[in-house]
Order: sequence, then C-alpha cells, then structure tokens
Amino acid sequence: MKKLQLLVLLAVILCISNVYGQAPAGKIQGIIKDAEANSLPAASVTLKKAKDSSVVKIEVADKNGAYAFENLPFDTYFLSVSAVGFQGSNTGLITLTGSALNHTVPAISMNPEAKAVGGVTVTSRKPLVEAKPGMMVVNVDASPTNAGLNALELLEKSPGITVDNDGNISLKGKQGVLVLIDGKPTYMSSADLAAFLKNMQANNIQSVEIMTNPPAKYDAAGNSGIINIKTKKNIVKGMNGSVGLGYTQGVYPRGFANLNLNYRNDKFNLFGSYNPYRFAGFNELNIQRTIFKTDKVTPEAFADQISHNKYWGFGQNFKVGLDYSIKKDEIIGVLVNVNLNDNDEKSRSDLNMLNSGKQLDSRFKSAGTEGRKFLGVTTNLNYKKTLNKEGREFSADADYAFYDSRNNNTLYTNVVDFVRDTVSNTWLETKMPSKINIYSFKADYVHPFTNKWKLETGLKSSWVNTDNVADYIRKDAHEWMPDDRSNAFDYKENINAAYGSLSGEVNKWSISAGLRLEHTNAKGKQAVGDSSFKRNYVNLFPNVGVGYNFNENNQLNLAYGRRIERPSYDNLNPFVFFLDSLTYNQGNPYLKPQITDNIELSHTFLKFITTTVNYSVTNDVIAEMLKQEGRKTFQTRENVAKLSQIGIAVMVNTPIKKWWTISTYLNAYNNHFEGFYNGDPIDIQMTTFMGNMSNSFNLGNGWNAELSGWYRSKGTEGLLVLNDLWAMNAGVSKQVLKKKGTIRLSVRDMFYTQKVSGHVLYSDIDVNLSNVRDTRQVSIGFTYRFGKTNIAQARQRKSGASDEQNRVGGGGGQN
Repeated sequence: MKKLQLLVLLAVILCISNVYGQAPAGKIQGIIKDAEANSLPAASVTLKKAKDSSVVKIEVADKNGAYAFENLPFDTYFLSVSAVGFQGSNTGLITLTGSALNHTVPAISMNPEAKAVGGVTVTSRKPLVEAKPGMMVVNVDASPTNAGLNALELLEKSPGITVDNDGNISLKGKQGVLVLIDGKPTYMSSADLAAFLKNMQANNIQSVEIMTNPPAKYDAAGNSGIINIKTKKNIVKGMNGSVGLGYTQGVYPRGFANLNLNYRNDKFNLFGSYNPYRFAGFNELNIQRTIFKTDKVTPEAFADQISHNKYWGFGQNFKVGLDYSIKKDEIIGVLVNVNLNDNDEKSRSDLNMLNSGKQLDSRFKSAGTEGRKFLGVTTNLNYKKTLNKEGREFSADADYAFYDSRNNNTLYTNVVDFVRDTVSNTWLETKMPSKINIYSFKADYVHPFTNKWKLETGLKSSWVNTDNVADYIRKDAHEWMPDDRSNAFDYKENINAAYGSLSGEVNKWSISAGLRLEHTNAKGKQAVGDSSFKRNYVNLFPNVGVGYNFNENNQLNLAYGRRIERPSYDNLNPFVFFLDSLTYNQGNPYLKPQITDNIELSHTFLKFITTTVNYSVTNDVIAEMLKQEGRKTFQTRENVAKLSQIGIAVMVNTPIKKWWTISTYLNAYNNHFEGFYNGDPIDIQMTTFMGNMSNSFNLGNGWNAELSGWYRSKGTEGLLVLNDLWAMNAGVSKQVLKKKGTIRLSVRDMFYTQKVSGHVLYSDIDVNLSNVRDTRQVSIGFTYRFGKTNIAQARQRKSGASDEQNRVGGGGGQN
C-alpha cells in the first residue's frame, strides 16, 4: 500500500510538471553599476507588478552586474534594486506587450552610503538577525560580543535556542536538533556534539541558519528542526586569506588562533585552514535526592552531593579542499576535515547519605580522572553539472568518515559508614575505545520549469558500523580483578532514502509540496548480556507549504512537516559509565525513534516584523530519565511520553536611529508531557517565555558596539523543570589597518547570572539540582584580512551523511 501511495505521488508530480511546463513570453534585462560606473555584482534585483507592487521574482546580479528575468507574461512591471552599502533604487514602469517582448533597462547606478528608505535602513552592516523564508539567519560578525565565543556559546545566545548543562540543544523548547556545518555532517551527537562545538570558534563562523520546518531535500532527522552553521570562506581569483588571535579570561584562561588561505584561478580553487586552541574551565554541580520506600511516598533516605570538575586540553582542526572546473558548467571537488583533541579532566565529589530523620549515615568521597584522545577524519567528494542555462542541474556527494576515540577513566571512592563504624576504599579503572565508520552517497536533481515552477528529486544511502568496548577492572581491598560490567557492543545501520518536491508560484500564491521516504535497517549486538536487537522499518515524511502575498507589506505562509529523531549511537550503547560510586549513566539498546508532526503559520509585516504560530505533537519521546536502584541513581533514556507544544514567536529588526538598530526575538510556548513510568502517570505542563534583544550601535570611524541579553522563564527541558535564567553581554569593535583588521573586546554574562537550577519530580524520583559554570568571561580578539578583499561566496556542499554523523559519539574536548 505504501509503495502504491508513493507511485501515485510521483505520478501527480509528473502531471503537474507537464501542466506548468509551458513557456510564456517576455524578457527584462540590464546591468547594475556603482556611482563610478563600475560593475556592481551581487546586487539584489526584485521584479514587481506595477498594479499592486507584488513581488514576481528576485534575481542576484552576476559578477559583471548583469541580471535577466525571462519567460514573463505580458504585464506592466518595475524593478527595485538593493545592495549592501548602497542606497535603494526603483526604476520606471516597464510594459511587455506582443510588439515589445524584450526590454533592456538602461544601466542602473547605485549611490553609496546608508539612507533610510520607507522605514527600512540600508546599511553596509548586516543586521544581527534576519528573517528569511523558512528560516532565521544570525550574522555572527554583526555582534562584537561574539568575539572569543565558541560555537555552542554562540548558539546559546541565538533566537529560540537553549543549551542545557549537558550541552543538549533545544529549539523553541524541543530537543532533537540536527546540526550541520556548511550543510555537511558534524560527526557528533548529544553531549559529544556539544563538546565539538565548544572547540569551534565563533570568529570562523559567518552565519547560523535556524530552520524549524526544512524542505524534503534535507534528512528527516531532527524533530525540532535544523541548525546549519556556515563557516567563513574567501574565494576570488588570486590569493587571499585571514589570520586571527584571541584570548578569553574567565576563572580559567582560553586562547585560540586561526589561519585561512585561499587561492583561485580560472580552473581550480584551493583552500584550507588551521585552527589550534587551548581551553580550560570548571563545572560545579549540587544535587539533593530523596530516596523513597517501596510505597513511593515515605522517605527512606536523603542524599546531598557536591561535585566539582576542572577540565583542560588542546585541540587542532585542519581543513583542505580543492574545486576543479572541468568545464564552465561542470565542477568536481574534494574536501578533507581533520579534528584532533587531547582532553583531561579531574573531578571530586562529596556525597552525604542521611537517614529518614536527616541524620548522617555515611559519607562518600570520590576523586576521578578522565583522559580522552579523539581523532575524527571526514572526507567529501562532490560533483556538480549544470545542464542548461535555465538552471537544470545534477549533483552527487560521496562521504566517508572515520572516528576513533579512546577514553581512560579512574575513580577512587572512600566510604565512611557511621552506623557500622567502618571504612572502605574502592578503585575502578575503565578503558573505553570506540571506532565508527560511516559511508554515505547521495544524488540530487533540480529541474526548473519555464513558469516559476521547480522539481527537485534525490536519492541517498548510508551505512554505519560502530565498534565499542568497555573494559573495567576493580580493586576493593588488595588486588585488581576484572569487573563483570565489562562488555563489547557492535552496531550496524543502513538507511536508504528518496525524495521529490515541487515548488512554484501562481499569481500571488507560492506553493511547495514534497515527500521523503526513508527505510532503516539496524542491528545491535553486545558480547555479554541479552540486549541484541534487529529493526527494520519504513517512514514517510510529507512537507507542504503555502504562501500568499497580499501586497508589498503583508505576506502569509502556512507550512506542515513531519520529522524523526533516531537514538544516538551513544544512547543505544548499553555500557555503564560511573560518575561516582552511587551515580552512573547507562545506554538503552531498545530505544525507538521519536516522530514529530509540526504545523506553522507565519505573517510578515513591512518586511521587518515576522510573527509565527506553531503547533506540534511528538510521539515516543526519547526522554532523559533518572532511576533509583536502592540508594543508587542512574541516568538513561526511554520512550516514555508524548509531547504537545503550542507557541507563538515574534521577531523584529528595526532602526531606532541611523546609528542604532534593535533586533528582538520573543517566544512563548506551552509544553505538555504525558506518559507513564513504572506504572505511574507522568503529566508535566508548563508555559515558558523566552526573549533575546540586541542593541547594535554604529558609532562612526570604524567603531561599533553592542549591548545584548536574553531571558528564559521557568520551563521544561525534557522532564527536567528549570528555573528562570538570564544573562547580559556587551562588546565593542574597531576597524584598523585600512579596514583590513578588526579588534574586538567583549564581556559575556557580565553579572554572572547564568546559574542553572531546577528539579525532577515524577513517580519515585525527587531531585533538586543547581549548576555553576565558567560563564563570565572577558575576551579580546584580532582578525586581519589580506589579499583581495572583493570576496565572493564559496561553493556550498551538502553531503549525504548529515543525520548519521550527528548521532556519532564523538570526542571533542570541553571548553
């Protein structure tokens, strides 16, 4: 039946393509120049209807400043032209008739400097946050306070994104985010993905794209959406590049450097980068637990625990790539990324066990060390062929990734039992090597029709092999001996996918419809214990969008999409990882994927106020659970709940003065978790408000400043209820050395308010926690750009292994 549905859908797509594949008639073309009559590339040219100013089509001028609109129906139009650093410009009326099919517009000259036009300020500086169709874009360099931040800290201050104490990323209050780097895989998952992002410096990032309802061409993974981190690339003919240095001081110091080089001629483009960094920090966690008797009501004992971790390390990132133009319309490229990390951590923990009368029973003093060495190598081979001037193209990506992580841990625990007046000591050593290989291939085809309709189709296959070992030895008294928790776990997975989508315009309507089919075949096996499994399932992921352009000042869009969040490879791994003698983590090989249906309605007013209302339902939520085994507590993940969310978000970018612009993002949502745990109902419902505000100041003479902050009221992160949280940041930047250099000084969390606290309360679990990290930091950074400065955007690849790589347990260090 599912195959029949797919065949019917493809038939409908082909029928629509035939209906809309007939060409209308006219053409409008011209050229854009600056005030000195030089060609002005990358100007945005918008074709509008004269009768109501509705947008017909948008083009971008090529490197010669040329643009063209083809296959236009007979009507009267005008052009609106904009370019960064220039005043906007409109042409006179242009009428296409049967006797005047083609019209060449006289050269349009653009005047420099910013000027307010119709309530919108055109300036050489991009706004911090932009609203674009289907996404929000955060422009990193627009904020001086981003100097010295890492990528995870950058996400933490971005609209709609929250990061919890373990580095789990949420978007609009929902976990399960697919993170891409330049549209390519990151090779990390959950906390290890966070560790990788902590080692990625914000000064190497151009922008962050936040998509809550991505189209069908993207992997269906990421139930709350996709975050695409776009790195900086400088590509023009000849040699160019940049070099940077930075220093950050919190409680502990951090530092980084970066070098980016590019060389390009008519046939090939060679580019690369090197980014070494050192980091250090701390994490202090305070936990109070109530341990109940079997009735789950009467307290049997209480546990008060304080843990302090200090971490430090050194890492290096290498990247080298080559694009070669076989012909003018055919290009092949290769890209290699290498990530090396050597991280160390020391921890100490004091845990007091109290009886039901809150009198001291016993005391556990633990000290631990962790050493982590990580090597990640990712390779991408890319081919792209443009089939005709109308934009038909074929592209293919082949990816291979190798991941090798080696963790060595020691844990010493001293136990004093005041009831029995005894003392015991325990040593535990763990070695956890892990190797993962990922192979992926995908092919995409784009077919534009002659009347503003476009068909996109593609195929993808990926294969994942993981090999994990946990080797424990224990010393209770006088000698070391093997521990019965030692194990080995192998996991293999194959995902095959196909998609098709059709998009286009009819009068004032814009329409898109797509369907993605994914078949998953997986099996896992561990050497000890009965946790082997096999899974084989097929999912369909529809995606539909409808937009209506009332006029130039009002646009309305409605979108529906379905997405999936598969368990990360770490969460499927049944190994036990000890935090101390009474607290540990354990994977769950029986986890099922969670699936989300999401619908959004958005309205844009005057092109600077966007309001979005959303409703989503997630079934089989993969929730982070705490469980009690006597006086021991362990953390795992289970499919225990259904999550319903309704929310509203407003984003505004508005100039207050010529030199002062405010970007504001406000979001209110209600999360409702419903499920069962150990036969007991779980019903957690809470409404949360969050907001980001950034004030950008253009002070003249190359000086810019920012004052920004964010606030989140009490709300849920999974089954954890967090108290309200806020922080403020400030920064200033100055262009130097003939605008080729930039110095940035900033302070983050200036009032040291980013201190997390909350509680978990369901069934027999009653836990309160608080956490303090090294979040108040002062940073200074310097960047110098050399070579040609008329920079064109690099070719963007979108490799085929994005879902798989985000689920890999990685080895990036903490920062």
